[in-house]
Amino acid sequence: MDKLYALPADHFRTVKILFAAALSGKSLQVLCKEPEFVFGQTNRTDEFLAKFPLGKVPALESSDGKVALSESNAIAYYVSNEQLRGKSPEDAALVQQWVNFADNEILPSACTWVFPTIGMTQYNKAETEMAKEHLKKCLNVLNVYLTSRTYLVGQRITLADVALACNMRMMYMMVLEPSFRQPYTNVTRWFETIVNHPEFVKIVSETKLCEKMAQPDAKKYAELHQHQTAKGGKGDQGGAKGGKKEAKMPPPKKEKEEEKPAAAAAVEPKEEDPLAKAPKGTFDFDAFKRCFSNEDTETKAIPHLWEHFDAENYSIYHAVYKYKEDNVRAFMTTNLSTGMLQRVEKLRKHAFGLMYVLGKDKKGEHNIEGLWIFRGQKVAFELSENWNVDAPSFDFYKMDPNNQEHKDLVSSFLLAAPVGSYKFPPEEDIQDYQAFK
Repeated sequence: MDKLYALPADHFRTVKILFAAALSGKSLQVLCKEPEFVFGQTNRTDEFLAKFPLGKVPALESSDGKVALSESNAIAYYVSNEQLRGKSPEDAALVQQWVNFADNEILPSACTWVFPTIGMTQYNKAETEMAKEHLKKCLNVLNVYLTSRTYLVGQRITLADVALACNMRMMYMMVLEPSFRQPYTNVTRWFETIVNHPEFVKIVSETKLCEKMAQPDAKKYAELHQHQTAKGGKGDQGGAKGGKKEAKMPPPKKEKEEEKPAAAAAVEPKEEDPLAKAPKGTFDFDAFKRCFSNEDTETKAIPHLWEHFDAENYSIYHAVYKYKEDNVRAFMTTNLSTGMLQRVEKLRKHAFGLMYVLGKDKKGEHNIEGLWIFRGQKVAFELSENWNVDAPSFDFYKMDPNNQEHKDLVSSFLLAAPVGSYKFPPEEDIQDYQAFK
């Protein structure tokens, strides 16, 4: 029997795989609890990394040991049958369209909105409002599309329905209160059809649609993240307090008890900050970020970087998106980079990034390029499952601060104008620009 190393059984990535497997009649040995699997420990062992070099979960190993997969969409595809994948080339393409829609359009905004309500990330009003507006657009597109359809592709459930419903479940249980979802009745009808499927109900508890929109929980955030900032033994104390808070959460009402799995489904298992104990060196990262944000880039920020940069304890990388041929429209490409930045929010104190969408607004004629400065010598995304969602789609080239051409390239990214012998952007217009600082 194939083995699935997974996050908790009600986590949306795990549910997606288990639901696809159940619909296909495929059995899996699920390892998601102690002692068989401990997230942050088991997936860092030499034995695990020999099979899955990035240490990512969910991860699937076939019974014969010939197949090792570590992306949830790829695993869901692997365990699916022909019906779920799409029987014709046209249906298969539509299935992949909606799977990508679920991950690139819905999931980033859903996490931005939901995670602060369970203390996973810090609340940012502007970002949350932007996420809500983006979701309204997406839900409207879905609502129109589903006017005369029961399922997303064809007349039976496919992997498109599985992926999208799993990504949307946390929203429906936590924040999509009746007044918000009222304009999207077709979407809600479709969603309830999927989550009430007998095979889905076997995997997770009943999916209760929320009656009142959950609000950001600053206290919960402080408790969950106290161990990152507290001194002495307060890190463990903060974890204990966090556990105590969880024990108090279930209210007497049954429907509230049903909401608890939504939090569990959205929350990634706790893991230590992999860069928390890395040497700080002599480079004041925050001082550089303030200089870049508030001072003139050419006369202040760039000289500041090269004067103070600590190459022993920090590194600089040029990132280039691998799949240029898939970039059809600039606004869609922008959504890819936006989603990436949203998903690595916790990395902010260890990284500085600039992402550009470059080129003409036509398929294959524009792409994403970025500049990243990390604490440590490695591409920091690879150090954590939660950070490494989008990074595998990029090639990273390490810059040498002692190489003048590399310095010119870095400086030109910061300035976004011709610098030295390297011109950036290379004969192309900047379609979009985003900073991570």
